[in-house]
Amino acid sequence: MQKNSQISQQIINSIRSVIGAQASSLHEPVFNGNEWDYLKECLDSTYVSSVGKFVDKFEQSLAKLTGAKYAIALVNGTAAIHLSLILADVKDGDEVLTPTFTFVATANAISYLKATPHFIDNDEDTLGVDPKKLYEYLNKFTKQKDGKCINIKTNKIIKAIVPTHVFGHPCRIDEIVDIAKNFNIIVIEDAAESIGSYYKNQHTGTFGLMGALSFNGNKTITAGGGGAILTNSQEIAKRAKHLSTTAKLDHKWDYLHDEIGFNYRLPNINAALGCAQLEQLPKLLKSKRTLFKKYEDKISLLKGVSLFKEPNGCKSNYWLQTLLLDIENKNERDEILSLTNESGLMTRPAWILMHRLNQFSSNPRMDLSCAESITDRLINIPSSSNLIGKN
Repeated sequence: MQKNSQISQQIINSIRSVIGAQASSLHEPVFNGNEWDYLKECLDSTYVSSVGKFVDKFEQSLAKLTGAKYAIALVNGTAAIHLSLILADVKDGDEVLTPTFTFVATANAISYLKATPHFIDNDEDTLGVDPKKLYEYLNKFTKQKDGKCINIKTNKIIKAIVPTHVFGHPCRIDEIVDIAKNFNIIVIEDAAESIGSYYKNQHTGTFGLMGALSFNGNKTITAGGGGAILTNSQEIAKRAKHLSTTAKLDHKWDYLHDEIGFNYRLPNINAALGCAQLEQLPKLLKSKRTLFKKYEDKISLLKGVSLFKEPNGCKSNYWLQTLLLDIENKNERDEILSLTNESGLMTRPAWILMHRLNQFSSNPRMDLSCAESITDRLINIPSSSNLIGKN
């Protein structure tokens, strides 16, 4: 086991040897395309809200990129998950399986419906849901009744599962979909971080009934905010667009709303930015993969730490570059975080696990030992697409 200051300094030196001496954020957007032109065109049109040509273009481009039949552009990824759960008929009292190792937006969206986040474990190979552990858990602690999956401990319906493609790395989503089908559970993919990522040559977010994307300012591409639902169901797509537009019926002048809806549609001005960013995506992905390879060359020389690599059968967008400390070095994580940030390198730990947050501390869960081990050893390092060019 290395001394604390030694491994911290070695990591700093390795990062510096790749990106140079400049201070660096964790992930910043890159605007090198038609962003200014499209934004000006949008402003000149005066259509800056939820109607305009860029919203349609953005949705069409997303569908083409991902292979989904339909994409519905929304204000953010949280709204995409929330609306997907509504479209999956998740109701008050239902349980929804979600990894404890995920961003809080997923658990929040479940809670908006007065449903219960039910936490499941991850694996270290993908950082996503562990399919084997999931199957064993469901086989032991659930039963089938009237075509529904029932938690035998709470007697509540387990309606859906929301697996996350963590930091852009695809989880073993085909296995998860098969397990969910076997137990009559609906799959909604949290693909918020994985635009441009593929599992067995199929884009993430297109395996389940629906998938949710995010275009927040810190994502691989951004619309300033923004999210989207991907689906192959025409019925779901039509209803998603309707509900996200305050459930307003078409009429030349009257304001008719046939149910409770949401003001969730993406503004045209955000879509304009998103369209320009989508055009840049291939270049951004290439840069991020180059950054990974340069980091890998340096980090592989260190003892006690490794750089997370895309799982077998996957093509990751490498949204965030991720270090994993060896188990014997886990107590050094906080010092490494402190020293790297003091050196002008923005590094961040993983999210606090959902079951460790007060509001979710009493929620149902399986054994979460792998997620607990991962989060105590994980450090995300500067990952912006433009870091190679700055050096």
